[in-house]
Amino acid sequence: MKTPDLKAIKKLVGGRGLYITAAASIIAVGGVGAAAYNRAVSKIDDSLTYSAPKLEEPSLDELFADQPKSDVPKDDVKPKADSSVESSEEDEPTVVTQPNVMPVNGQVIVPFSFGELVKSETLGVWKTHDGVDIKADEGTPVKSMNRGEVTKIWEDALWGYCVTIDHGSGLVGHYYSLAPSVVVEEGDEVESGEIIGTIGDTAQVEAAEPSHLHFGLKRNGEWIDPIGYIEPFGNK
Repeated sequence: MKTPDLKAIKKLVGGRGLYITAAASIIAVGGVGAAAYNRAVSKIDDSLTYSAPKLEEPSLDELFADQPKSDVPKDDVKPKADSSVESSEEDEPTVVTQPNVMPVNGQVIVPFSFGELVKSETLGVWKTHDGVDIKADEGTPVKSMNRGEVTKIWEDALWGYCVTIDHGSGLVGHYYSLAPSVVVEEGDEVESGEIIGTIGDTAQVEAAEPSHLHFGLKRNGEWIDPIGYIEPFGNK
């Protein structure tokens, strides 16, 4: 007996698929008649009949469950701060309490060197110049750059008679080469432009220069350019 071609049968019956193919094979092998074949096909049709379940219609609430609602009030909830992160204070800015003034009015004959080496006319060596030399005749009044407290008055072997004033915000003014007749005392509070003494031309380390005031300015312990600081903030 010839073996049935299962592929050909599957192609002919189409949608009934493997069930009809298997039934046809059984009929062909068993030699069943046409009646048996029809009964087999009828059973297969019954087994393939699909009864779809009845679907319930969704309610309106279910249909619009995912839709955004704009008429619902929202709680005003603010996120809690992370207590594990400590806030760091920013560096305090420089506070200018009064207009800055030049200690004396005159020509700057030796500028601030910004850490570069310059040749000293008196000593003949290369060194930094950590202040400015402002030309002025002996006896010319020397004024406080800004308000502050007189912290030290002394006579130095190299710089002559010297006064330092704490101007606040980390700023300290250094007034060198003064005359011995300083008119302030340690602990005095001075105002911007107040006279603290006069030019004395007493700085031996700069004796080769014309009579002048050596004026230096430190901010947080570091030398800075006094002219560059005074000019943006106040009077010249």
